Amino acid sequence: MLIRFDWAIKRLLRNKADFSVLEGFLSELLKEDVQIQDILESESNQRLESDKYNRVDILVKNSKGELVIIEIQNQNEYDYFHRMSYGASKAVTECISVGEPYQNIKEVYSINIVYFDLGQGEDYVYHGKTDFVGIHNLDKLMLSAKQTEMLGGKIEPAQIFPEYYVIKVNQFDDTAKDTLDQWIYYLKNNEIKDDFTAKGITQAKELWRVDTLPEEEQKRYSQHLKDLRNEASRILTLKVDAEDRVKKERDREVARNLKNNGVDIEIIMKSTGLSRDEIESL
Repeated sequence: MLIRFDWAIKRLLRNKADFSVLEGFLSELLKEDVQIQDILESESNQRLESDKYNRVDILVKNSKGELVIIEIQNQNEYDYFHRMSYGASKAVTECISVGEPYQNIKEVYSINIVYFDLGQGEDYVYHGKTDFVGIHNLDKLMLSAKQTEMLGGKIEPAQIFPEYYVIKVNQFDDTAKDTLDQWIYYLKNNEIKDDFTAKGITQAKELWRVDTLPEEEQKRYSQHLKDLRNEASRILTLKVDAEDRVKKERDREVARNLKNNGVDIEIIMKSTGLSRDEIESL
C-alpha cells in the first residue's frame, strides 16, 4: 500500500532520497530536469490542524533559484483560482528584498492538484502563462536582445511572469498514455504499476510505502485517511441536505400555486408528496 501523494510531500520530504521522488514528478510536468535545492516554509504550516486534511501546500526552491508552489486541494472551493493568483503573487513579492532590482525576481511555478471539478473544461491538465499579443497585428511581444542578455537568456515575457498548472485528477480516465499520465494515475489511484517508467516513480514505489513508516506515523496516516473519508461524507451530506431543501421548497411553491387555483388537496398531495397539514399551512 502506497502513501497518498499529499501526505507524503507534507511529511516525508526530509532527505535527498525523498527529494528525488518530487523531482521526478516536477521534471515530468515541467518537461525539464528539475533539481530541488530546498523545501521552504509553506502557508499551510501555520494553518489549523482541522483544515490540513483538506489542503496541502509546499514551497520548493529549485537549483535555478526558481520557486515552485505545489498545492493539493481535496474539496470544492469556488474561489480557488483567486487563491492560485494570491499564492503566486505572494511568492513573487516575498522572494525579493528591499532595494534589489526587479530583474532579481525569480520565476514562480504554481502547480495545483485538485480533486474536484475546477472550472469547465474537458482536459485533465491545463497550463497557463502570460503572453502579450498585439491587438492589431496579433504578434507576440518578445524581449529585446539586450533584455535577453541581461536576463540570462530569457526570450519572452512569459518566462518572467508566474506560470500555472492545474491537474484535475478525477477527470483522468486511468489510461496512462505517457510518463506524466503515470504520475497522475498514482495521484488518482494511489497505485504505481510495475511497468511505469516515469522519472521518480520507482523511488516513490520504494520509499513511499505505508509499511516503511514508524508505527506512530502509520497511526497518523490512518487518521489522515479517516479524516479524508469523514470530510467527504460531511460534504456529501451537506450537498444532499441542500438539494432536499431546494426540492422541498419547490414542492411547496407548486402546492401553493395549485391550492390558490382551487385544485383538490388530495391531488396536490399526490403531485407534490407534501402532507395535508403542510399544504393546509401554506
